[in-house]
Amino acid sequence: MSDDRRSSAGPLLLVGCGKMGGALLGGWLARGVSAADVVVVEPALDPSRTEIPDGVSVSADVAQVPADFAPRVVIFAVKPQVMAEVVPAYARYAGPDTVFLSIAAGTPIRYFEGELGADAAVVRVMPNTPAAVRRGMSVLCANPNVNPDQRAACADLLAAVGEIAWLEDEDLMDAVTAVSGSGPAYVFLLIECLARAGEEVGLSADLAAQLALQTVAGAGELARLADEDPAQLRINVSSPGGTTLAALEVLMAEAGLQPLMTAAVRAAERRGRELGA
Repeated sequence: MSDDRRSSAGPLLLVGCGKMGGALLGGWLARGVSAADVVVVEPALDPSRTEIPDGVSVSADVAQVPADFAPRVVIFAVKPQVMAEVVPAYARYAGPDTVFLSIAAGTPIRYFEGELGADAAVVRVMPNTPAAVRRGMSVLCANPNVNPDQRAACADLLAAVGEIAWLEDEDLMDAVTAVSGSGPAYVFLLIECLARAGEEVGLSADLAAQLALQTVAGAGELARLADEDPAQLRINVSSPGGTTLAALEVLMAEAGLQPLMTAAVRAAERRGRELGA
């Protein structure tokens, strides 16, 4: 979807406006959702917060939402730990004209069907934090009650903050979470480790941090824009007998980066399954 396409997903009821909820809200408004079509429910939110645009209605509780407000999409952007105390109050919106969109990791679709009704249209999505700079990756999964228009509306909302993909097998959502939902933290750790390694070979802390950050950011953008895949880009940098190859021989050894990354992703996937049990 091109950046000049206007969203037609509203009216929207956004439940929770923390970092991810705020990032989504900013993306929606930038893509053409009218502020008047958005109601935010956030008990801890100061309505005067500067990042909440004028025209967006903010309520501390769903009971304060006007009775005649009929959301096309209800978005749950609260932590999984508080879902049980939040979700039941929104059963009043369940019906053929409303779809529920959840970004909570580890909270399966069946949970929402149990709280909102077996006929409720539910889409589960795993976004990630680069949504804050419109470079997110979101993977969506819908239950059979979601109609094509609702599917398109949910896709439109997430496309406002990055790329999207659909998943038909919800059992794979924990794997998605382990790779892209948690993935930004792995990249941030890589930046930390690369900077520290720079210090250990004699660079100042400031220069090492600058080199690490810009190298990872630049390499990521190159990988995004290049016609070649990451493996070929790696080969392009690796001159025979050169410095890069010497480093890669360590990183690509039998006990190198790949088995460590696989173990990390498996640990995240396992934890996701535990949260959804």
